[in-house]
Amino acid sequence: MLEGVTVSGMDHQGEFRRAALESGIPDDEVSRFSRHLRLTIGLSWAGGGDPVGQVGGSPRLPVGMKWPSAGDIPLPLLLSVDCGALPRVDGLDLPKDGTLLFFVDQEMDHEDCSGRYARVVYVPDGTETAVAEAPGSVPVRDRVDVSAELGAELPLWLQEGDEDWHEYWGEDLDREDMSPFQQQLLQYMENDLPHLDELRDLAYGLWPSDAQVFIGGYADDEVINSIAEQTLAGREKAGEIPAVQDATWDADLEKEKHRLTSEWISLVSETPVYEEYYTSFVIRHDDLAAARVDKALPVTTFEAP
Repeated sequence: MLEGVTVSGMDHQGEFRRAALESGIPDDEVSRFSRHLRLTIGLSWAGGGDPVGQVGGSPRLPVGMKWPSAGDIPLPLLLSVDCGALPRVDGLDLPKDGTLLFFVDQEMDHEDCSGRYARVVYVPDGTETAVAEAPGSVPVRDRVDVSAELGAELPLWLQEGDEDWHEYWGEDLDREDMSPFQQQLLQYMENDLPHLDELRDLAYGLWPSDAQVFIGGYADDEVINSIAEQTLAGREKAGEIPAVQDATWDADLEKEKHRLTSEWISLVSETPVYEEYYTSFVIRHDDLAAARVDKALPVTTFEAP
């Protein structure tokens, strides 16, 4: 089964384990569930905590650095965060200090899908910076300070859905309608996580969050699906796997998505808002640990009927 990043940091893992054991859940089951649990850092402008960054406003860029752009199209600033002010979460290898800045032209990124209309910039502490003046064509959002709180997230297949609908499993949970891989996951949930509902409620109860922006957690499903399709197509072309029929392709795609979910992490994601663009950036764990934030991939969605 997929193994996520176990949370610890400020002994978050210990906090969760103690609470679960006190509820009477067996230790080995708590360990299995914890492998799928990721903590996120929720950013909210409704809270009263100390600021850890801001949405909009004018960025501080290294002296001499040009405003990030796609060719001759300058990119609006979405968000900037002070890494040193963020809570530490094990498995989320953000830089320990410095500033992360996220730029994106959301309309162009949504239409183009190549990633060229978004940039992530890391400015280490000690860098000489100056407040950058936005090019005249770039809209500047009003600056709003954001504070941080922890949230809990599970992979899509373990998330709780409404009684009649679930984004991963669909509306019909009859085993006959599931793929063999879905049946395998369901069997794992039934046999190895019999207290799933209690564990899920406990995690969400310890770390509730209704933030507008999240750092960390699971990568956007659309991005993972796209990466998986490209990976399989590349293996076919290279002759590493034989050309397959549609049914086999779908099965291989499910397994590849499941594997990639453990390799990739959400760097930043906006909460969907109806009839507005929202963007997420995803990155490999190893690229984030090495501060190769230029490797982050963006995806912008427009929530509409």
